Amino acid sequence: MKGNPLKDIENAIGSCTSLVELEKMRVSLFGKKGYFAAQFEELKKLDGEAKKEFAQNLNINKENFLELLNQKKSALESVMIEEQMRKSSVDVTLFNQESAAGALHPVMDTMDKIIEYFVSMNFSIEEGPLVEDDFHNFEALNLPKYHPARDMQDTFYFKDSMLLRTHTSPVQIRTMLKQSAPIRMICPGAVFRRDFDITHTPMFHQVEGLVVDKTGKVSFANLKFILEDFLKYMFGDVKVRFRPSFFPFTEPSAEADISCIFCHGEGCRVCSHTGWLEVLGCGVVDPNVFKAVGYKDVSGYAFGLGVERFAMLLHQIPDLRSLFEGDLRLLEQFR
Repeated sequence: MKGNPLKDIENAIGSCTSLVELEKMRVSLFGKKGYFAAQFEELKKLDGEAKKEFAQNLNINKENFLELLNQKKSALESVMIEEQMRKSSVDVTLFNQESAAGALHPVMDTMDKIIEYFVSMNFSIEEGPLVEDDFHNFEALNLPKYHPARDMQDTFYFKDSMLLRTHTSPVQIRTMLKQSAPIRMICPGAVFRRDFDITHTPMFHQVEGLVVDKTGKVSFANLKFILEDFLKYMFGDVKVRFRPSFFPFTEPSAEADISCIFCHGEGCRVCSHTGWLEVLGCGVVDPNVFKAVGYKDVSGYAFGLGVERFAMLLHQIPDLRSLFEGDLRLLEQFR
């Protein structure tokens, strides 16, 4: 090297543009035939103070160049990493084709969540036919022929007096007829009524529950506990209240409300400015129902809820009919 060799080496290290060049520079300095190997050979020829001074300068230069090499290596590695990241980066503002993967319908997803809770509480799942007879759908549930409460049900009848079930309660009757107490069950499924507006469709889904045991073992307090826990599982930290109501198959009967999940009880359009949302009906099973299935010395409670109602509340869907129209603009939001 001509001129100042140390300065030339320093400049050569600084001018390296890749790790490969830098490695070649390191070998030329510290390899067996490199610059410092030659300098140590020169050291052997010296004596006394000259040798001592030469050795000190040689060690200082060696340390300085090692430091320069390490600094340059770190700088080149940083540049290389940044370049790799730049090449592999994705512009998130660019159009990206949506996944074609499917998903559960919001009604089925809500039903699965409801079933999951009650199964965890040791309820069995029972099923029954969609086409029912008058006895299982009405009479056994304390709704005898010409009972005024039948006007509440707009029913699809067949010519042979069979009908599409208007609730899943007939499954409870069938279960009690085929087995004895204790019973702890839910019956999810589709039901049918002649109704079609913003909050009703001709076909919808219900989940009804029934618990039966010996007299005195089941009370309204048990019913309140299980439903309060269930509603908080579904809707989070909400308040729950029970209002007296009437159902032919339970006595006493009640409707359960939760504090509005939209306005948190302050009052809004959804809850009609009451701060409460009606979510399900319940009560202690009427003795006439037990009489119809031949049960004696038993007590029990029952409850029922509309799955679509829960889905609308959980996902803030304003029109029940939109759940059955197959509109992809709505359904794709649940993937």
